[in-house]
Amino acid sequence: MTFVNVGTLGARPGKRDELVALLTRPTAVLGDVGCLAYDVGIDDSQPDTVFVMELWKSAEAHRASLALPEVQAQIAEARPLLSGEFGGFGFDVVGSPLHA
Repeated sequence: MTFVNVGTLGARPGKRDELVALLTRPTAVLGDVGCLAYDVGIDDSQPDTVFVMELWKSAEAHRASLALPEVQAQIAEARPLLSGEFGGFGFDVVGSPLHA
């Protein structure tokens, strides 16, 4: 069963684009541990917010990714760019009209 994590990351004023650049930097490690999609987005009406949508093979794969040294390093690099405002939710996918 796939797992989706959708969230918002508050960026310090003027740091949104730097945070987006960090989050979209190419890496193979996420795919290696079960990430099927990792999409980063913005909404110009919310200039200090970054939106992230992750699709994982399982919730366990998502949790396990957080312990990876590469992911921990990226989190540490992102901390100075973050305002501390976070939102989001996760859910197990139970079906889709796009897949039989």
